[in-house]
Amino acid sequence: MKRVAIILILLIAPFLFVGAKDYDVRGPQGGISFKISLPAGFNPETDKCPMVILMHGIFSSKDYNPMPALAKGLAEAGIASIRFDFDGHGKSEGRMQDMTIEKEIADALAVLKYVKSLPYVTEVGLLGHSQGGVIASMTAGRLAGQGMMDPKGLVLIAPGSVIKEACQGGKFFNARFDPADPPEFIRCWGFMKLGREYLVTTQTLDIFGTAAEYKGPVLILHGDKDSIVPMWCSEKYKEVYSDKATLTVIEGENHLISRRRDEVVRNTVNFFSSLFLLRPGVGQY
Repeated sequence: MKRVAIILILLIAPFLFVGAKDYDVRGPQGGISFKISLPAGFNPETDKCPMVILMHGIFSSKDYNPMPALAKGLAEAGIASIRFDFDGHGKSEGRMQDMTIEKEIADALAVLKYVKSLPYVTEVGLLGHSQGGVIASMTAGRLAGQGMMDPKGLVLIAPGSVIKEACQGGKFFNARFDPADPPEFIRCWGFMKLGREYLVTTQTLDIFGTAAEYKGPVLILHGDKDSIVPMWCSEKYKEVYSDKATLTVIEGENHLISRRRDEVVRNTVNFFSSLFLLRPGVGQY
């Protein structure tokens, strides 16, 4: 737990020094900061390729593990990616305290709309880590339920559906509260604020019911040494997706994807490579 607290302290710095700037993508709380990674030698004016949207977890950012490594691995396999900071995180606008799951889904849909406007993108996949896995799964389900474009594939890394039980139980990381009447905000690790709206609305989320609307292929990755998101979360997703999903347990891996990162990247890249139509000579990691 001490290690997680130290990492969170390092992550808070970007939240404090965000200057005014123009944004190409905007969500409910304002501008969304993102980075696009393209394959080596790729010319957006003449070439085409698939793209994966990468979604980080709560209290994290697009520039923290495992997002940069995933972007690099995908690019080496001929797959572009876009990783972004959810509202109130990293270099995006908004307050962490005002963040909710619905707002993060809206962020994801705004990024997807932007990706679909890029002339060189042929197909789209979604990937989410931790709470980002919840967002990715619910976004895919929301799109499918509305008869809109389905993602080509979905990767969930330690998907944190346990946020619902945490809010229902009145204990989120080291912060305790009355779930029937949460305060205006709680402080996780002393400085990360979660607002009342998040604490209330997360209690009634239909995470798995929404996710089940997606009928495409799913890869679920979960480390057996994860002390933050329990394995049952991934097992429940596997149950919901049935034979459309593969659950791969990464031996020795933790929640932060800091021990067996290459294995997580390799599984991710090979999954998307098997789904996308790639240029000859690329596709395996």
